[in-house]
Amino acid sequence: MQQTSLETIQTLVSVRDYIRWAASRFAEAKLFHGHGTATALDDAAALIFHSLHLPYDLSESYFSARLTVDERHKIVDLVNRRIKTRIPSAYLMHEAIFAGLPFYVDERVLVPRSPIAELIREQFAPWVDADQVQHVLDLCTGSACIAIACAYAFPDAHVDAVDLSEDALEVAKINVAKHQVEEQLTLYHSDLFAALPVRKYDLIVSNPPYVAINEWEQLPAEFHAEPEMGFTGGETGLDLVIKILVDAADFLSAQGVLIVEVGSSAETLQTKFPAVPFLWLNFEQGGDGVFLLSAEQVFAFNQLFREALG
Repeated sequence: MQQTSLETIQTLVSVRDYIRWAASRFAEAKLFHGHGTATALDDAAALIFHSLHLPYDLSESYFSARLTVDERHKIVDLVNRRIKTRIPSAYLMHEAIFAGLPFYVDERVLVPRSPIAELIREQFAPWVDADQVQHVLDLCTGSACIAIACAYAFPDAHVDAVDLSEDALEVAKINVAKHQVEEQLTLYHSDLFAALPVRKYDLIVSNPPYVAINEWEQLPAEFHAEPEMGFTGGETGLDLVIKILVDAADFLSAQGVLIVEVGSSAETLQTKFPAVPFLWLNFEQGGDGVFLLSAEQVFAFNQLFREALG
């Protein structure tokens, strides 16, 4: 028989106790873990470390530390809320880690989790010469995690970040201030490229909405706590992706590259454009569905993309 909250607080005393207990509760409740954590144990540890104001890489020597009664109550309440609501832990914590950096998040934006983080940490090598990057564009920026991480990766470059959602841009503003990149990064309320100034970018990167509507409807409850606007890309998932492919030709510098995450719609995109040599990138830390095209390739196939747009 499951313990009551009071019994749990009286029985469990250490950091290790609560991580194990929370992970067991999450597994029992069959929660989905894919919003910055991959397993019930990772999810439990992140939630508990954050609630205790401890670093995520806490030394194991602290795991036996006894918690105060108030700390135990706080953890139990958070764990019960995670199970009852199916809200991703990042929203409960109002924090997500992306490319090793902390970002404020809430239900106005998707939880940062793109494999593009791995590319940013490597300055997009070997496809980009970091010394030549002067202008970076992040389309569909959401929390601005990609844009801000790019600002760190390319400190001498200016970064523009775009989103159609005014709610998302409010969250992005919080993170721009948090990371003190106001002079390096400009936010735009825009439908993709529509409101941008005339400028050529050496790097255009995007994690746009790319999920087909019928696929989104079948996703676990945790995904439905996030804004649908950040997910769905029409019947095939490719509505915004094709617009990006069309208009990027006008905004890429001659040596520029376009990098776009299309996730589960990768096969659909490749099937739709069999002649296009999308470079599908590999990730050591997991993830897929991210393609790269050079400016030359974007220019060469622009008419094909325009015909698909109709």
